[in-house]
Amino acid sequence: MDEEAASRDHVGSLERGLAVMEILARHPSGMTLTEMAEEAGLTRAGARRFLLTLTATGYATQAGRVFSLSPRLLTIARTWLGGASLWAFAAPIMRAVAAQLNEACSAAILSGADVVYVARIPGRRILSVSLDVGTRLPAYCTSMGRILLAGLTPQELDAFLGQTTIERRTPKTITDRRLLANAIGKAKADGFAIVDEELELGLRSIAVPIRDRAERTVAAINVSTQSARFSVAEMEREILPVLLEARQRIEDFFVV
Repeated sequence: MDEEAASRDHVGSLERGLAVMEILARHPSGMTLTEMAEEAGLTRAGARRFLLTLTATGYATQAGRVFSLSPRLLTIARTWLGGASLWAFAAPIMRAVAAQLNEACSAAILSGADVVYVARIPGRRILSVSLDVGTRLPAYCTSMGRILLAGLTPQELDAFLGQTTIERRTPKTITDRRLLANAIGKAKADGFAIVDEELELGLRSIAVPIRDRAERTVAAINVSTQSARFSVAEMEREILPVLLEARQRIEDFFVV
């Protein structure tokens, strides 16, 4: 399709409406009309039309001056995820990992600057961070995010590093973009990523990529644990082999 045809088929109002939904998703406590107009780069009248349309169709709710996303979006996401045959195939494999290690095993995909959980098998031990299918976490400070970013092209990674807001979640969070690029490069070279208490103190995780037949990284799986349970060296020695075996079995999905 040439650029002129693509331009004719591009629905700008839909694109702006989806952007408004994404902005609302980043503000779970809700936003006022003025706040939305400023963040979305819209006029107040334009922001009002989008917010009222989302409210009328059930995708948002309004309480006084504050607009928030409604659970309807989660229903759509769960319907889509429920039909994703890869994760139906992967769930028993991930369940075996969780049972063998007594730790949580999760899978995620990259969505913008975040990872989105598409499957999760909880471990027997309670982690303070609450995670479920549909949870979004920043890619830059999570193990699955690092290994998914390692699968980007150099141009895509440069764009990510140039545009993403990077905040210090803990004293250990890497916020220097050059050091972050080095960490992502190491994950790419190693074939796995370990993130040590960068998202939350006391939480360590290790992730490996899931690749399709064309060797493209399409997802990641990880094991997360309390730092008191496994040192970084123990995660590499004891957890990584289990994850790599599970990864191979999941990737077999693409050749059956």
